[in-house]
Amino acid sequence: MGVQVRPRYQELRRTVTDEFPEAEVTGFVGRQGSFEIEINGQLVFSKLETSGFPYEDDVMDAIQKAHEGKAVDKITKSRPPCVIL
Repeated sequence: MGVQVRPRYQELRRTVTDEFPEAEVTGFVGRQGSFEIEINGQLVFSKLETSGFPYEDDVMDAIQKAHEGKAVDKITKSRPPCVIL
């Protein structure tokens, strides 16, 4: 049994909208094992590529850069998913 992705999305959504109230944050259920983040249509994080979840600070830094009109680099660091056996 693994951790539910939906709570991670909801937590990240709250964090983003607390800092950037004007941000439009949407999510949907995709393929199993995926967790991807796009900013302004650019894929900046993929759990399928990193095998883990993003660090919140890295996501917030990417959003801040986009907000300032700067180029956003792909997030390559991740924390391993929590697994309960």
